[in-house]
Amino acid sequence: MQHTRKAVAAVIGLVAALSLTACNGDDSALGGGQAGSTASADKAGGTGGTGGSGKTDGSGGAGKGDQSAGTGTGGSDQGAGTGGTGKGKVGMCRSGALDATAVDNTTDKTEGVVTVSFKNSGGDCRINGFAGVDIKTSLGDTFSVDRNGEQPVPEILKKGETAAFNITFPVNNTGGSGVKLTDMVVTPPNETEPFTLKWPAGTLPVTDGEDGGKMELSPVGKVSDSPTG
Repeated sequence: MQHTRKAVAAVIGLVAALSLTACNGDDSALGGGQAGSTASADKAGGTGGTGGSGKTDGSGGAGKGDQSAGTGTGGSDQGAGTGGTGKGKVGMCRSGALDATAVDNTTDKTEGVVTVSFKNSGGDCRINGFAGVDIKTSLGDTFSVDRNGEQPVPEILKKGETAAFNITFPVNNTGGSGVKLTDMVVTPPNETEPFTLKWPAGTLPVTDGEDGGKMELSPVGKVSDSPTG
């Protein structure tokens, strides 16, 4: 068991890359991969995300405890732009008006992809930055997923539109049972109220080396083909 816990830490400390093309108008953020399990959001305030910034001024403050194991990671609002459309200023997207889902979009044999989506069920709102993501394992451990190096882009979500981000992870193709992931505590950017989602994909490889890949998440970006209503 100690070996497996070390393996989780090793997985977190390795290097990989991810690209979310939805911000550039590509509709691939929600599909195109293999059909995977979909997890509907179970909003669980206090379960995680307690270190989130909670700011509504778009100042770009990152949640406390970001990328530290087991602390709960709040989403952050990064990047410029007030997000105003028409008269007045559009407020930040709040968890209470969002529906969150997680889908396995893995198509590669070495790097997996889980796509987390936020569908807006309320009025116009602004979303910008990185979500906070804490992963729970079957051993009871919790770790935070690091951000990749991409630059967030401010987006306005109308009712019925969707924003999404990708989590990349090393695929367990070793033939062993690997490290089983159970749940994700996901906090939208600039929010403190998290969603608890089931991990929809496979296990992580058990490795003590530095060539097994790393889990990373991309900024949240608007899905170009989001239906409006």
